[in-house]
Amino acid sequence: MVAIVQGEPGTGRSMDFSTTDHGYEYPGGLDLKPGSEFHTELRDKIWRRANESHTEMSNRFNSWNEVDRLLTTYIPLKDKEIEIKEKDSTKPVSVVFPYTYSMLEALLTYLSLAFFQDPIFQYEGYTSEDTKGAMLLELVIKLHCIKAKVPLAIHTVLRDCLAYGIGVGAPSWEVRMGKRFIKSTSTIQGDLTGEQITNEKHMVEDIVFEGNRLDNIDPYLWLPDTSVSVDKIQSGEYVGWVVKDNIINLLSDESLSEGRMFNVKYLKEYKGYRSSLSEDKSDRHRKTGGSSTPVDSSVTNPVDIIYMYVNLVPKDWKLGKGEVPEKWLFALGADQVIIQAMKSEHAHGMYPVAVASPEFDGYSATPISRLEILYGLQGVLDWMFNSHVANVRKSLNDMFVVDPYLVNINDIKDPKPGKLIRLRKPGWGKGVDKAVQQLAVNDITRQNIGDSAYITGWMDRISGADQSMSGSLRQSGPERLTGAEFQGTRGSAISRLQRLAMIISYQFMQDMGHFFAVHAQQYMTKETYVKVVGRNQEKLEGIFGAGESAKVTPFDLAIDYDIIVRDGSVPGGNFSDAWIQLFQIIGSSEELTKEFDITRIFTHIATQLGAKNVEDFKRNVNRIQPTTMPDEEVMREAERGNLVPTGV
Repeated sequence: MVAIVQGEPGTGRSMDFSTTDHGYEYPGGLDLKPGSEFHTELRDKIWRRANESHTEMSNRFNSWNEVDRLLTTYIPLKDKEIEIKEKDSTKPVSVVFPYTYSMLEALLTYLSLAFFQDPIFQYEGYTSEDTKGAMLLELVIKLHCIKAKVPLAIHTVLRDCLAYGIGVGAPSWEVRMGKRFIKSTSTIQGDLTGEQITNEKHMVEDIVFEGNRLDNIDPYLWLPDTSVSVDKIQSGEYVGWVVKDNIINLLSDESLSEGRMFNVKYLKEYKGYRSSLSEDKSDRHRKTGGSSTPVDSSVTNPVDIIYMYVNLVPKDWKLGKGEVPEKWLFALGADQVIIQAMKSEHAHGMYPVAVASPEFDGYSATPISRLEILYGLQGVLDWMFNSHVANVRKSLNDMFVVDPYLVNINDIKDPKPGKLIRLRKPGWGKGVDKAVQQLAVNDITRQNIGDSAYITGWMDRISGADQSMSGSLRQSGPERLTGAEFQGTRGSAISRLQRLAMIISYQFMQDMGHFFAVHAQQYMTKETYVKVVGRNQEKLEGIFGAGESAKVTPFDLAIDYDIIVRDGSVPGGNFSDAWIQLFQIIGSSEELTKEFDITRIFTHIATQLGAKNVEDFKRNVNRIQPTTMPDEEVMREAERGNLVPTGV
């Protein structure tokens, strides 16, 4: 069994570090050896904040568990239903009608289309001197998103914010070491054979990738300062979370950290130690099987790490002489050993974490989620469906009233078909119509399935994910669905979802885009090559040439920029036939074509219809834009050498 530390740190299995010394040199001359007085004092400060936050957050776990059960469509069977399944596994029992899951899929589909556009993060320069750097920065961040699979983490954040009310992501700068091939050419001059050229390839140890990555944080393991609202986490005194890791990864990270990580060897001696805050309190694994908490520490080496950023006064924490608040990063392994303690190095000066909470109210640290709002209606829907199933199951079992004086009761109990029921001697010659009579069966739940449409209709209205967003048309109303009704209804639904996406864009995507840009500017050490594609393709091709890749150096990214915040729309979401009509009117009017750029209008229409590669269809022709100048000015410029005749 894995040893679990309960309550205050150190109350589980005893950890005596006094007899071991791994010879660590700690940053800043601090005495961070496990077991020292300063280490114990600092560990307690970190633990108290983590435990206090976890206690507050755990008040929401029961409600989140209900959402987990809805999304896993799991209901614990009653004893009677267990007996039914054991006798006949084909008979239906209580289920969660997966309508909430269907709405979650519709909402996630819209948000994914809204944020997974190419590129995910857009930038523009402050001044003309920053324009080129901003375009290159956008392409570099795009490359990071592809290689680090950032959209997968964003998808989890979006799902969490819909299910639990908060979706949390933490960016980091990743450096991957590995082998890469290099080519070399050697020339050998022989006396008889002459000059021989040999091409060879070699493998060298090098950085194979450096760039931004994004990790989603489990809301059950999220440890914020609950004294501030969810949209103001940067104003909190601290923010933290628990990460489930293993000793092998930590040893590798320590070897590459250049002294920023330490004490991992002490953790190795106590492998299998877990944090009391890392226990899986969710109900996600009830039906899908498998908890995220390992149970056999003899096979794996799990270590739980509490990462926490604290805004503190160094003098008060005995971390220095400064009296101005600074942000520090701490990492506490197994509730016992500090493996990181350093001033935050990020140039943006913020906690490197962002939270998406579309249902926030501006006051709560853990606002209610959209799926929690629907939990009551989902319960009514499940009850109506399951009660009908139970009633049908009961109706299928024949129920008789039998006179045991006239009928052999054992023959009646025989469940086999084609059976022979014998009358007892007192019933001989009297007929069989009065010996056995079947009870009348009335299905009082026959309207439940029809009535459930009203419940799902209200769930659609409340969630904003109506039937058209789920890919189906309405099932009630006039016989035919008019085009105007469809466009109007769908337009209203899209407007509601667009508001949802805009809030997430300002809360999460804007901060994440800022983090990614600053991290690239601050931590990028090697030049990289990016493919010149996308919305700035023509401008960059004018600089680097058509069909060429652009080389980006860390110096190129030293620019000032703005982040373009997406408005929450999706391709084709706000499109109407009016644009095509306007395009036809402008194209047929000579006066309007002089005032409006018809090519850009067509590009906008194609983009709104969902085309992602409009630029691929443009002619690759370097057009020369003629300029008209007065004859006198032409002569003056020619005399100065600024203009030359064609053909010279």
